[in-house]
Amino acid sequence: MCSLPKTVCFLLTKYKYFTENFVHKNAVKMYQIVSATVGDIGIGAISRCPPPKKKRVGRPSRPVIKASALGAILVFAAIVAWCDYSASFHKASCLTTERLDLNKDGFAIRNQAGVVIFKMAFRSGTLDLDSCLKEGQILSCDKSNSGNVHFFIEMVKPKDTVECYRVRWDELNEHGSVEHVMSCGASHWYGGAEMWSQHWPMVLKGQHAPKPFITGWDETNRTLWFQARYNDSPYRPDPGNPHRVTLSYRVCVGPDVTSLHKYMVRRYFNKPNKVPSEAVFKQPIWSTGALEEVNQESVLKYAADIQKHGFNCSQLELYDRYPSGYGEFELDPIKFPNASLMFQKLREAGFKVTLWTHPFVNYNSVNFGVGVERGLFVRVPGSQLPALVSWWNGIAGILDFTNPEARDWYTLNLCNLKNKYGVESFKFDAGETSYLPQQFSTFVPLHDPSTFTRRYTEMAIPFNDRGELRSGYQSQNISCFFTVVDRDSVWGYTLGLKSIIPTVLSVSILGYQFILPDVIGGNAYSNLTVPPDRELYIRWLELSAFMPAMQFSLPPWHFDDEVVNIAKKFTTLHQSLVAPRVLELAGEVLYTGDPIIRPLWWIATDDEAAYKIDSQFLIGDDLLVAPVLEPGKQERDIYLPAGRWRSYKGEYFDKGPMHLTDYPVDLDELAYFVWAG
Repeated sequence: MCSLPKTVCFLLTKYKYFTENFVHKNAVKMYQIVSATVGDIGIGAISRCPPPKKKRVGRPSRPVIKASALGAILVFAAIVAWCDYSASFHKASCLTTERLDLNKDGFAIRNQAGVVIFKMAFRSGTLDLDSCLKEGQILSCDKSNSGNVHFFIEMVKPKDTVECYRVRWDELNEHGSVEHVMSCGASHWYGGAEMWSQHWPMVLKGQHAPKPFITGWDETNRTLWFQARYNDSPYRPDPGNPHRVTLSYRVCVGPDVTSLHKYMVRRYFNKPNKVPSEAVFKQPIWSTGALEEVNQESVLKYAADIQKHGFNCSQLELYDRYPSGYGEFELDPIKFPNASLMFQKLREAGFKVTLWTHPFVNYNSVNFGVGVERGLFVRVPGSQLPALVSWWNGIAGILDFTNPEARDWYTLNLCNLKNKYGVESFKFDAGETSYLPQQFSTFVPLHDPSTFTRRYTEMAIPFNDRGELRSGYQSQNISCFFTVVDRDSVWGYTLGLKSIIPTVLSVSILGYQFILPDVIGGNAYSNLTVPPDRELYIRWLELSAFMPAMQFSLPPWHFDDEVVNIAKKFTTLHQSLVAPRVLELAGEVLYTGDPIIRPLWWIATDDEAAYKIDSQFLIGDDLLVAPVLEPGKQERDIYLPAGRWRSYKGEYFDKGPMHLTDYPVDLDELAYFVWAG
């Protein structure tokens, strides 16, 4: 159901070619926030159906009985012929249900006031409306301009305040494809998946044709493209319908975005079945990624320095460079001459240790031959040869997690590490379908390659209390921590500091709530003689303190005592203020699926300004966070939604909504406000 002044549309796609961008976090889900109407850009042909024309029939004169009977028959035939013509004329122009208009070129959805709020155009073909039928709330057609199709739109009312439209187009012609184009108009769209340049709301720049796993878009016409095809794609047809290509999705309409999100999450998303380790929410993770050398001596020194500088540690993560080869499950005996003793010392000092892992086995690893012999790898189609892939640490085979033997082998090796050294858990890196070859074969055929990501994330289930995942596909119920894609040590939206809030908000509305926003300061660790910018590191640290969990790699003492003191201040603030609220919300996630980190529009659905803010966020409904994200700034503009707010300085603001211009925020501060009623 749609109402003015704000109308919210929800799109859930479930189609056979494009799912999500870069990191696969459930099905593509987007929200549209519109005013009274959506512009006609790119889809102007879709309009409200005209009423059928009526024709007056004259009253016959009174004839003799035989002539009267013949005349009645002729009049009846004429009426039937006119009705057939009228119905055919009406079909040929438009079909409609209560608030849906279907044209041969696409469809439009109207709100209760009759205003068009959503438009979708059919780019790959047009419907033959003479082949269409209307049965109740279902419109179905079986022909297009290119041949036979199975097409339907069904309107359902799951709630009084929500209307949903199920759309499906089955292209029955061999080598066919289906492409629909959605008008974005001047509205705001949220969701999708992780991208290199992340914005909130989504920003469409340039023109990009659809590619595997990446939805296409057109900045000029303000459209998004959804395409289904099997030719030149990693998707595989259903063996029972080898020529059928299917594009299916749902569009749901509601009065405001918050209530619609609540409904959709409860209806369509998996939810975590438990809250992972409380310690990780309270105390930071420390990763060895920034160490110049990873060996027994450097790891023990790193741990000692953490304690010497007065920091807590939920877990110490050995990241990369510790195994003897990529794809081997043992510590390098040269780097770690007495690994058992090292782990013992770490345990005695109170450290819980996790290890980095991944799905790759490099061709020069001793386990590569094992994988080939036992058929553990994703294969070249029609062959038993492993399909080699390139990843950031070399050329490798990728384990086939649809194969029970590969799953058992991988799990057994992780368990052996856990039991041998007392390892607590693992960071499961990679897993995105972008690391699969363009053409490949698996033990269990994958019609949807994203299923591979789901199978990989399932490997974390035995270790999920302290485990980390980087990718996911319908994986919200794995119940571990999800880390965003590695950030660079820069300020901007392209994998920089400014991208963190848009990324976390996007991941959150997809149902992934236990978020790690990557390591503090980004990943500029290749040349530590030129460290990341000091100010950037501090502002990154402050923002991380208000995320569900914190993670260090480059330690604060790499800079100076002031940075160490700021780090102590914010890790303490995280543990005392943020973590208790996050843990309370984490418990609610199990039942509601509501995000822990929320956009401002969550509590201000009628506030147009709230829909555009990408540098502030909420923890729950009552803690508003406004970090400084610009270099050289010790002030920032802050927007407060309606209500009474108390600042971290003790000030009260109760005339909202309001803009605070150039609000002072020192280098060792982050502005936050608590709801005061």
